[in-house]
Parts: sequence; C-alpha cells; structure tokens
Amino acid sequence: MNYARTALLLAAMTALFVVVGYALGGQSGMTLALVFALVANFASYWFSDRMALAAVGAREVDAHSAPDLVAMVAALAQRAGLPMPRVYLVDSEQPNAFAAGRNPDHAAVAVNAGLMRALTRDELAGVLAHELAHIRNRDTLTMTIAATLAGAISSLAHIGMFSGGRRQGGLGPIGALALAILAPMAAMIVQMAVSRSREYVADHDGAMIAGDAMGLARALAKISHGAAVIPDAAVESRPAMAHLFIVNPLAGGATDNLFSTHPDVENRIAALQDLAARMAPAQTPPVRHDPVAWRPPSPHDTPDPTRNDPGASRRGPWG
Repeated sequence: MNYARTALLLAAMTALFVVVGYALGGQSGMTLALVFALVANFASYWFSDRMALAAVGAREVDAHSAPDLVAMVAALAQRAGLPMPRVYLVDSEQPNAFAAGRNPDHAAVAVNAGLMRALTRDELAGVLAHELAHIRNRDTLTMTIAATLAGAISSLAHIGMFSGGRRQGGLGPIGALALAILAPMAAMIVQMAVSRSREYVADHDGAMIAGDAMGLARALAKISHGAAVIPDAAVESRPAMAHLFIVNPLAGGATDNLFSTHPDVENRIAALQDLAARMAPAQTPPVRHDPVAWRPPSPHDTPDPTRNDPGASRRGPWG
C-alpha cells in the first residue's frame, strides 16, 4: 500500500511540475519541467534522506559519541524487529525528531538536541519508538520523497515569479506571482493528504514497541509546547520538511494551521490515553536500561529524586 501511495505521490508531484512549467513557459516550459520532474523523482527516491538530513545540519553519532541514545535506539529497534538505523543529532534547541530513508535497511533517526534535554527517559523512548514505527511501516519513503519534491516545486514556482512568466504561452507577471503562491500550497495539500493519518498509526505502533503509551503522550505535550515557542530556523526556511517531524516544527500562524501536516496534538494524546487504558491489564514492560543520562552529569547539578526511579513523574522545562 505504501509503495502504491508513493507511486501516486510521484505522479501527482510530476503533474504539478508540468502544470507549473506550462504556466510559466508554455510548451517549452512544460517540456523542461517534465525533464526536471523525472530527474527530481529519481534523486528523491535514492537521496531524499540525505537531502533531509543535510538540510537541518544533522551529524551522525555512534556508540562512542552518544552511547545512551544509540543504546536506546538499538534496544527499541530490536524490539520492533528492525535493522539498526543510523542515528543523527541535530543542533537545534527545539524539541523534535524525525525519521528518513527509503526502507528499513536504509533508514535514519534524527533527534534534536533540545529534545534530549526536554524529555525523561520514558518520554524519549516513546518518541524514538514512534519514529521506528514510521520506518517499520515504510512511511519514511513517502514522507521524505514528498518533502524533496514539494521543496522543488516551491523553488520552481519562485523562479517563475522572478522570471515573470514572459515566455510565449506563459501567464505573465501577475499569473507567475499567483502561481508562485498557489503551487507550493498545492504541493502542501498533497503532502497533507498522505501524512496526517500516518501519525495516529505511528503513535499506536510506537506505544506498543516502547510498551508505554503515556510516555509518548507526555512527550507529545512537551514537544508541542516547545515547538510553539522555540523556532527552528532551518525548518522555517524549508517548510516542505515540516511533515517529517513528530510534531509540526513551524512556529505557528494562520498558514501553518491551515496547511498543517499533522493531526491535532490533543487528539493524538487522547488516543494514546485510551490505548494506555487498554494496555494496562497486560502492559508490555517498557524499555528501561540504566544508566541513561541525556547530558554528562555535573557536580553542580541539584539531586533529582526521580533520577533512579524511572516510574516517578518529573517536570520538564515547560512543566
């Protein structure tokens, strides 16, 4: 089903390329746009994960540079029946994360530095399990291709805006300006259609992998609040990437809400609370492996009574 959706997405994006090309340059523009679309489709299938990771400045880590994070990903991947994905850290204070890759054998999980500082161990496990669920369900293929092609359409439309669409058969300056606004919106609508329902499935499957639905529910609340108050400059300049993240990383505003690629966080939390109630009689033990410290301990740290009690509640930076 996901491969069929990916094929439909590629076809829809190719059609958008052709329409934009015809509107900007007539017959010749349509031909050039078709060639560009074919090249973009090929590149997005094979290299979209690398493009997405490079766009946010992600750096790969291993058991030496981030032992606790890598160990948790490995434990969750084993529980999910997945090969070990590559693990990346992003130098962003916004708490967020995403997964990329065309299949489970070529997958990556990227975690923002802000997420590591904002969440408890159980909450982080829920987020990582959510991303691994996307990988297991092969959502990442469609999601990363959509991000790459939507960004390319947006760039093509803006080129048309500055060129003024003066070629024979084009729309002229006013039409080119309108197209520069409408084409990215159309691309975002396509993205929205293929990504919103996936989040509910990944939430459910991630909770089952981690064995703890409430850990992910608490994480979603913290991430949603953090994303609203801490902008991520790299993603703000590339809004076509927004649907990759576990929570919409854009800072807010009418456009962000109108074209949101994510379901409402409150609805997702409610679904997880319902799942937690159903899991309670036969709860799968959540992944817990000590020690897990999200930053090196400091002699100046205030003792945390919950540090050695994974089941205790703990306030994050946003309450």
